Amino acid sequence: MMTQLGFLSALAGCAAGRNRWRGLGRAACCIFLLCFSLSLGACSTPGLVLGAGASGAVAASEERGLGGSLIDQRIKAMINFNLLEEDRILFKGVSTAVYERRVLLTGIARSVEKRDAAVRVAWQTAGVKEVINEIIVDPSGESGSFVSDTWIAAKLRTKLMLDRDIESINYSIDTLRGTVLLLGVAQDQDEMEKVLAHARNLSSVRKVVNHVILKTDPRRQSNQAMN
Repeated sequence: MMTQLGFLSALAGCAAGRNRWRGLGRAACCIFLLCFSLSLGACSTPGLVLGAGASGAVAASEERGLGGSLIDQRIKAMINFNLLEEDRILFKGVSTAVYERRVLLTGIARSVEKRDAAVRVAWQTAGVKEVINEIIVDPSGESGSFVSDTWIAAKLRTKLMLDRDIESINYSIDTLRGTVLLLGVAQDQDEMEKVLAHARNLSSVRKVVNHVILKTDPRRQSNQAMN
């Protein structure tokens, strides 16, 4: 059976998930977040729905650990909820990734004011240590080719998983208009360079934006101390 946290990951982790939220009202969202708060014994990786035992084991093997993964999922859920409260169109256009309390915002905002509102919502969320703003301002609201971006992200994820020199579980991948945006933790500089090389060598990739930090980065010590 799908766990509450698995349901969170399925909804909050991708654009398809966001579309399922469009018809939800405030009451439904509150009930959803209440269910999430009761699911502290389970965890899931981005985009997957797993049983509590399997997903917990996966999360525990990440650099951020099971506790860090749960905290990041909670932060992501609250940001998405608050974005929905702020503006449904903004919520639909903005994607959120969180790794060790570092928040990466991507997607499309129809104005500078809307983009700034999304950044403000993220910063006001309890537990957030850093907000990285990669939101594009475009009055049309068009995100580009969903099929192409999805293919790029899936292809890159597969390449990272098949590379034995890369701990792929520690990376979050988002793609927008052919630009790959990376978040997470690299074991060392060599691993980071290999990840970047895989991304840059994919066809249809226009640009790679790297927000991955090294395992030894001092910012990690500050984030982990709060777990």
